[in-house]
Amino acid sequence: MKKYDVYGIGNAIVDIVTEVEHDFFERNNIEKGVMTLVDEKRQLELMKVIDMKRSKMSGGGSAGNTVVAINQFGGKSYYSCLVAKDELGKFFLEDIRRNGVDTNLTYENCPPGHSGRCLVMTTPDAHRTMNTFLGVSSFLSPEQLDEEAIKNSTYIYLEGYLVASPKGLEALKAAKKIAERNKIDVALTFSDPSMVKYFDPQMREIVGASVDLLFCNEEEAMIYTGTDSVLEAREKLREVAKRFAITLGANGALIFDGDTYINIEPYTVKAVDTNGAGDMFSGAFMYGITHGHSYAEAGKLASLASSKVVSQFGPRLEPSQARKVLADLIA
Repeated sequence: MKKYDVYGIGNAIVDIVTEVEHDFFERNNIEKGVMTLVDEKRQLELMKVIDMKRSKMSGGGSAGNTVVAINQFGGKSYYSCLVAKDELGKFFLEDIRRNGVDTNLTYENCPPGHSGRCLVMTTPDAHRTMNTFLGVSSFLSPEQLDEEAIKNSTYIYLEGYLVASPKGLEALKAAKKIAERNKIDVALTFSDPSMVKYFDPQMREIVGASVDLLFCNEEEAMIYTGTDSVLEAREKLREVAKRFAITLGANGALIFDGDTYINIEPYTVKAVDTNGAGDMFSGAFMYGITHGHSYAEAGKLASLASSKVVSQFGPRLEPSQARKVLADLIA
């Protein structure tokens, strides 16, 4: 029996979630609907034109959200990341520890500088647009990995956002190598269409011959495979992933369990904020498959959990909400 269900590696980001109108993006020259990396100067400019008093700060980072979700459902996870010795770094570390996630990072051994932060702008149509300043997170490297913890995990979970940084890519490759050497299953999330579009060679390098489990949305699946439909994309994905889950927004999800395609029905809700939906889907799904549930059952849990996330602001559920989702599904 392994100590950890999932060992995650990804950016350590504090989210600043705010609501904006549609014309905000044109007025401020922002590409809507994707994650854009920005420098600190640009992010501070944007923070001056939004209503910071009405904004909400929360622990974030794509894989960070996923490992927290796994723990909230009752699993056990570990997270390798990098924050600075500043207030946001302290906030991030306290947040993941409060959620029971293990890490080898302590505030005392954090480097000087600025921790990563993400300005998450949500519009009335519930779509989210992110401008991210990575800060010291861009220096995440193989040094931050804990080989013993990887060996003691059922899965490692690689965050696609890390391909944008040379050191982050090195860390992903090193983690994957350790996992494969020790017969630990490798899961990867594409993270965002922009990562697949603008960092295609790096993403293909980390996919390599194949991954055991891939998470992506329909847009990412089609960009990566160079196809025009999910039906075409799923056939091509079988060449690079042994198993995969393609989220389809309001249409649910499509899962391939290595043998059969499984359609996962959506749960109809009024979406107010799609930030964190994919992260929650991955977390709930990985909790399911590491706790004796079939791929169909895990997909149902993931669909229900992510529908709860999009019906409220912020990328995570409260622990009590996660427990209720699990109880509702088992009942």
